[in-house]
Amino acid sequence: MNKEFQEALPVIRRLKEHGYEAYFVGGSVRDALLGKKIKDVDIASSATPDQVRSLFSRTVDIGSEHGTMIVILNGLHYEVTTFRTEKAYKDNRRPSEVTFVSSLKEDLKRRDFTVNAMAMDEEGTIIDYFRGREHADLKVITTVGSPHERFSEDALRMLRAIRFVSQLEFTLSTDTLSSIRENAQLLSKISVERKTMEFEKIMAGRGSERALKLVADTGIYEHLPCLKTKKQQFLQLSGLPFHLLSANEERWTALIYVLKISETEQFLREWKLSNRQIEMIAKNILFLKERVNRKWTKQLLYESGLQCALQVEAVKNLIEGNVLSNEGRSELKALYQSLPIHSKNELEFGGTDLLQLSNQKPGPWMGELIKKIELAVVNDEVDNSKEAIKEMLKSCNLI
Repeated sequence: MNKEFQEALPVIRRLKEHGYEAYFVGGSVRDALLGKKIKDVDIASSATPDQVRSLFSRTVDIGSEHGTMIVILNGLHYEVTTFRTEKAYKDNRRPSEVTFVSSLKEDLKRRDFTVNAMAMDEEGTIIDYFRGREHADLKVITTVGSPHERFSEDALRMLRAIRFVSQLEFTLSTDTLSSIRENAQLLSKISVERKTMEFEKIMAGRGSERALKLVADTGIYEHLPCLKTKKQQFLQLSGLPFHLLSANEERWTALIYVLKISETEQFLREWKLSNRQIEMIAKNILFLKERVNRKWTKQLLYESGLQCALQVEAVKNLIEGNVLSNEGRSELKALYQSLPIHSKNELEFGGTDLLQLSNQKPGPWMGELIKKIELAVVNDEVDNSKEAIKEMLKSCNLI
């Protein structure tokens, strides 16, 4: 049994000691079977939230109305959720009512995909009512029961299915694929924030090429922000191994560039990205357009900054069918470190010096002249010293 399960065993055993059923469930069981890194260990139990709260000294209520409590043990957090069934869904996203039940099978029956609907007991025995283990061996994503019902209940499951294709490098079953094509329009009722979260995971997965092609082929792209008219460009995009990029900002930069999006900031606002992300990606796009036409110069590298330059170089390599090597990354870092200054704050000559030298009144001319000095230092046209800069200003009649 994996270390992560062993660490969580005291939770399972305490629940069982008090007469409740308790099992490991969900993605952790799936990932253990697939030999993948386990992220979060979740537990399903016949104990109600109040009963869970009474058994453990440290708990956090994150949704007791839906049966979920966090149990904190040895500094680790475990979601413990009561066996439940869900009534009719509203808004193609949320159940209108949750009912606690005493049956593990009923609880697993409500889950999205068979590979996520397995459980494991404290001995490490897998409980698999819906052929999840078989489907994991076949590397196929298929719904628990009718795909039409699962997607009608929660339309986001369609994007989740494609996300698992990307993350697990699986394929979709024929029925699941057909149902996504038929029900893609239901995604229009899902919040942009939730779609963005799934889409970012799709881009990041090792199977992103296959998954992005599915986004185009199933018509899902039509129900994602600003992509309705971009099918051909999106198919071109699906040929890029996005997983080779290391950050969401890099992946959004590549997507915007390949899709030929003209209004970067507006596009990203439609996807509800944070202001910080929008700022970083817009800067990436600006310098990527420069970089595809010329090599890095000292001035270009100075103005972009190291983080932007590394991300731009990674995206440029991806678009050209290459991968930014460690050697290429190191060379770019070395070039950046060799710059005489890395920000205006490192200039040995400032506004006060300029006023003393010129005997003029403060004004916009100061910023313009400091910028000229800054670039002259960056481009090795003058040493970064007060005397050298004063000499340059006098000799060039700049004051």
